[in-house]
Amino acid sequence: MTNIGQNLYNRAKKIIPGGNSLLSKRPEMFLPDLWPAYFESTSGCEVHDLDGKKYFDVSIMGIGTNSLGYNNKYVDDAIFNVVKKGNMSTLNCPEEVYLAEKLISLHPWAHMARFARTGGEAITIALRIARASSGKDNVAFCGYHGWHDWYLSSNLGESDNLDGHLISGLKTDGVNKSLKNTSFPFCYNDIQSLEILFKEKCLGVVVMEVKRNFEPEDNFLAKVRALCNKYNAVLIFDECTSGFRETFGGLHLKYDVNPDIAMFGKALGNGYAITAIIGSNDVMSYTQNSFISSTFWTERIGFAAGVATLEEMERLESWNIITGIGRKVKDNWENIFENNNFNIDITGLDALASFTFKNDHLINKTLLTKLMLDKGHLASNLFYACTAHTTSVCEEYFDNLNDVAYLISKLDLDQKLDKIESKICHSGFKRLN
Repeated sequence: MTNIGQNLYNRAKKIIPGGNSLLSKRPEMFLPDLWPAYFESTSGCEVHDLDGKKYFDVSIMGIGTNSLGYNNKYVDDAIFNVVKKGNMSTLNCPEEVYLAEKLISLHPWAHMARFARTGGEAITIALRIARASSGKDNVAFCGYHGWHDWYLSSNLGESDNLDGHLISGLKTDGVNKSLKNTSFPFCYNDIQSLEILFKEKCLGVVVMEVKRNFEPEDNFLAKVRALCNKYNAVLIFDECTSGFRETFGGLHLKYDVNPDIAMFGKALGNGYAITAIIGSNDVMSYTQNSFISSTFWTERIGFAAGVATLEEMERLESWNIITGIGRKVKDNWENIFENNNFNIDITGLDALASFTFKNDHLINKTLLTKLMLDKGHLASNLFYACTAHTTSVCEEYFDNLNDVAYLISKLDLDQKLDKIESKICHSGFKRLN
């Protein structure tokens, strides 16, 4: 059976460390020896691989970037227009101002905005500004915040500090050892864990995701805000993932708790590279006290994509659409797996749903991925909803998933391993040889 993508990926691993530049897109995270790996074209929620096979993407939709679906006409038309006019110049593009004004209008507590192109850049910019404002170096964090030294340095002290923050097994080779004991994790919905850090670590900054897998309990977010006020620390909400999923703007708007800085990415440009850092005047003014500058942060496509994406989101009320789709997915997961005698845990925002098998998770996940791939679906234990996930697409997904769950439930462990026809998927970061 031809698999041009796998052949190309084997070539890639010889010349690109890790095979590509994003862990979450590596075939090892899905179906190591059979995942198609590369795409030729996309449309809506459809992906065509290098062998010409069509799949419905009922998995991660570009790692959550395309909440309006692939190749959204309104956004793409805006991009084609600015490409014709010119993408880079000695002068600045006006769309930078338009995007800043729109984001500030959606978040009345914010007064200024800066931009970058990736989530890791944006949160690191936010952290630089926050440290300058607070005058203190130490950081407390909760959630996943990228690959930069400030974050990975937490594993210099305890090598598993980051295991509970989305990706386990993250290595620290090359991270400056002098950063040890400057970044400290705390647990979501555990305000005491943060209060202890404030008393013991002279914190200047708190960085956290507003919500990923669980709802805030007992006014948790408000209590974090109160602690930051008490100890004169800057509060950053990392909304790279959560922004524009349940609200038109940051998820913190839903809980009526304002940070000092918020940053957005992923869905902001519907697949085009743009991230934003917004904040209050008091904090953002410290941007001028530190050198924060990069050539391609002024590139026009990202700003044009951001403006057009927000316009299309507002027209469609996309956050309501994808939240509704996600709720339907969660409900069907619960029914399908319960009816086929599987115990699963379902977590995540409705529009960014995930589940875990309570028994033999990686084996069952790998086999599910294999059998769903055979049925024309890019599927795993994640479903990132987009407006192109129509009722008919979802119903076909549910029907096929039910068939696959029934088949897996009838197999013993040896039969599952035999039917996978591949190595088992990875659970986190591993070195690839």
